[in-house]
Amino acid sequence: MRVVTRIDEVRATRASYSTLGLVPTMGALHEGHLSLVRRAKAECGAALVSIFVNPTQFAPDDDLQRYPRDLAGDLARLTQVGVDLVFAPDAAEIYPPGFDTAVEVGAPARGLEGAARPGHFAGVATVVAKLFNIVQPTRAYFGQKDAQQAAVIASMARDLDFPCQIVIASTVREADGLAMSSRNGYLAPAERRAATVLFRALTAAQHAFSAGQTDAQALRQTMLDTVAHEPAAQVDYVSIADPQSLVELDAAAKGALVSLAVHIGPARLIDNLLLD
Repeated sequence: MRVVTRIDEVRATRASYSTLGLVPTMGALHEGHLSLVRRAKAECGAALVSIFVNPTQFAPDDDLQRYPRDLAGDLARLTQVGVDLVFAPDAAEIYPPGFDTAVEVGAPARGLEGAARPGHFAGVATVVAKLFNIVQPTRAYFGQKDAQQAAVIASMARDLDFPCQIVIASTVREADGLAMSSRNGYLAPAERRAATVLFRALTAAQHAFSAGQTDAQALRQTMLDTVAHEPAAQVDYVSIADPQSLVELDAAAKGALVSLAVHIGPARLIDNLLLD
């Protein structure tokens, strides 16, 4: 495994691989990230993982400064799964003095996380566009857990003609259903137990849909009612939306994106599933 910090080092090394899978991360790696790396290795033969806590996707009152960082631990985990190349730049390498460009994505970025965190997806799209240009990956791997992010990146890659395939992998969960997330580390034990309410709310909507309920507002209310039973949880939003455009639906159908954001203690957690 080779670790590089400069763009020119990535470009010089890229020629060594006929096909290369990219897994963009902000570090604090968990099994969800590692599952993406394994898939990238299996499908592309070689994998590059970027580790970069991207400042442009954080609002001034967001958790940039306390976002978990553990580069030594991340490198140890990546060694175990056989990653080929790690790109771990500092902020000045990605955003040098005078940097003044941003990528704006349309409809998929407007609601939900886009509404709750203005500017967030412009930051995400810009850094991912830079990574695509720097790495020139054959495929790029993202998790379904960040469904809106995945839709934003897929839209950007299509509209700007990036020559790489976007792969969205299933959410990796703990045994009790909680989606794996670096921000889970913010939770005290009681808050961690309370956090399972997100998955309970999603599955309640799924069960209602499976029983024949297709009214989207009724499904949203099912989620709200479920979360209301957990005193530690404060809802930011619940949503039944089209999985590509993220436009809210009046009637739910198979494949609709069910999602929510909930504050528990110091953490703001998101989760989703596709109705089946």
